[in-house]
Amino acid sequence: MDGAIGDGRHVMQVRVYYEDTDFSGIVYHANYLRFMERGRTNYLRLLGADQRALFAEAESEAPGFAFVVRAMQIDYLKPAKMDDVLDVVTWPIEVKGASILLAQEVRRGGDLLVEAKVRVAFVSGGRARPIPKPLRIAMKADLA
Repeated sequence: MDGAIGDGRHVMQVRVYYEDTDFSGIVYHANYLRFMERGRTNYLRLLGADQRALFAEAESEAPGFAFVVRAMQIDYLKPAKMDDVLDVVTWPIEVKGASILLAQEVRRGGDLLVEAKVRVAFVSGGRARPIPKPLRIAMKADLA
């Protein structure tokens, strides 16, 4: 369900349902954002960043914190259709003090459908804050 991490990349499968498609029968573009959000969330979970524990730790360090998507570059290359099984692939490109740059792909078999780069920032009180150390360390280990 959460996928798996191997060779520094997280891979999670998603099946396309009718609700994910538009009137022409292809995946509505905004739904790829949902698929990739699930991929990022499950990647963090599998790194050992239990979100409840992470949120509790972060709340004690930086009350009112949030992970926010600061920037996203996305290219839609090929469409997915109802009942396709897609692989959402996520890996870190760069880990900084207060932000992480992730690469993401959505694939169907050998076909690359969507590719994106996503910068996620850690903020509290409307300002950038350092990412909790255990998460930063876990993500940097995947860069090696």
